[in-house]
Amino acid sequence: MKFLHLGDLHLGKSLGDFDLIEDQKYILDQIMDIAKNESVDAMLIAGDVYDKAIPSEAATRLLDSFLSRLAKEGIIVFMISGNHDSDDRLNYGSRLFESNRVFVSAKYQGELYKKTIGEGENAVDVYLLPFVKASQVRHFHPDAKIESYDDAVRTVLESAEIDGNRPNILVAHQFVTGSGDDPVLGGSEGVGTHSVGLVEKIGYDCFDDFSYVALGHIHSPQQVGRKEVRYSGSPLKYSLSEVHNEKSVPLITFDKGNVDVRLIPLKPMRDMRHLKGKLRELLDTSKISAPEDFIYATLTDEELVTNAMGIFQQYYPNTVKIDYDNSHTREVEQVDISMITKDLNYDDLIGDFYRQIYGCEISEEEMDIMRTVAREAGVLHETD
Repeated sequence: MKFLHLGDLHLGKSLGDFDLIEDQKYILDQIMDIAKNESVDAMLIAGDVYDKAIPSEAATRLLDSFLSRLAKEGIIVFMISGNHDSDDRLNYGSRLFESNRVFVSAKYQGELYKKTIGEGENAVDVYLLPFVKASQVRHFHPDAKIESYDDAVRTVLESAEIDGNRPNILVAHQFVTGSGDDPVLGGSEGVGTHSVGLVEKIGYDCFDDFSYVALGHIHSPQQVGRKEVRYSGSPLKYSLSEVHNEKSVPLITFDKGNVDVRLIPLKPMRDMRHLKGKLRELLDTSKISAPEDFIYATLTDEELVTNAMGIFQQYYPNTVKIDYDNSHTREVEQVDISMITKDLNYDDLIGDFYRQIYGCEISEEEMDIMRTVAREAGVLHETD
């Protein structure tokens, strides 16, 4: 039997000011082609299906279209919720979906969701564990000692009485660590991701009874501990830190107890690139390529370029962000932040910052604007 493993679709996501719905449709079309060409039996979707708890109409239409096409091709779907999803919204219509073999587990209800597909020696048990918090598990297992996420997940798995002697798959959305190593973050996982390792760590060894673990939550594709415990990663690059990621979709093949994992590369409609150099060099028409790509540009010009974004977007219309790396910015990076505010009033602080960035004094008109903004933000009071 063959399975494709997806995770972190984040349907409806934007990149800066750019709507990604067409890029997401393009990559789902590509995944659909892979599924048909490889004669895939089932699709595993490991959470963060949507980018927001209240998804846009375009995002819900795109998911509806994708699931309908999978059902039409006879491809079974196993889908769970992630921390970005609304349990209730993702679960809507799930009973009706089951008639088309689209199985959804959006909220832990006290036991691990299980379906068996195939027959005889080709049968595989598929278990679904949506994003779960320790408090949710305590509610259903009050007698268990649950002090951490690791305790919670182990309690869920132990209560399921999994038969480790037959092929089985788990689809989960958690922060799973390897042999003393944390997974490499993509950078676009969302607020709080960089602190999850302090409280949400789950050891990969708790999945020893599973032939393959399809993980979601981390956007960089990677294995955790062993090759059969894997983050598929997001199908598209969602942040600058993912610019060098090679996106792919894992194809898992079960053959008489043997498990094979093969990564099939994905090619986006518009790639993401980071350009660095002087403005004139970067916009040399003889060197410009793939102008439709999403561009992050770091300018090394010593002087600020007026309307740099407007100029850049004439050549690269999908420029997301421009920053600087020059002697001024490097000086700012070396400043001891803890000493910046010592014995300085607001005007002094802003004046020093302005000089660090622009190398000149701030005008009184500009200072008045900064004071107004500070008062509106509650940083300054009328008497200051």
